[in-house]
Amino acid sequence: MRKLLTTAAFAAALAPSAVFADPGHGQGEARAFGEPGDPKKSARTVEIIMKETDDGRMLFEPETVIARRGEQVRFVLKNEGQFDHEFMLATRADNDRHAIAMRKNPDMEHDDPNGRRLAPGKTDEIVWKFTKAGEFNFACLIPGHREAGMDGVVAVK
Repeated sequence: MRKLLTTAAFAAALAPSAVFADPGHGQGEARAFGEPGDPKKSARTVEIIMKETDDGRMLFEPETVIARRGEQVRFVLKNEGQFDHEFMLATRADNDRHAIAMRKNPDMEHDDPNGRRLAPGKTDEIVWKFTKAGEFNFACLIPGHREAGMDGVVAVK
């Protein structure tokens, strides 16, 4: 059976430098791990530091975040490292699939409310509402970074 390309997929296929992660998700779409939060509403702030260590490890501080079902969290992302890093919040299975795509397209641009790529010294944020209980993943999916230690957990009770 032949598949037809969507306009976005066709455009991405023609423009090798403009590959987007998961273009089918809209800004307000709920996912297995929650939904984009409302920046105008109150949220608990969790600062996530992205960096490298002298021994070659790459990491997030903290590596574990605990949230309550229904809670809105403002993740303040700070890249204190020497390399670009990203924060992709998803299920582990979704991030595993995304990691495979990133190996094929390491300069993939992200246009999702659950992920940000930051240059060294930059700060950004994501506001996320956790609508379901479970254990979810955040990772840097730039090839080699997750394997070097940039892999974390959000436990939603």
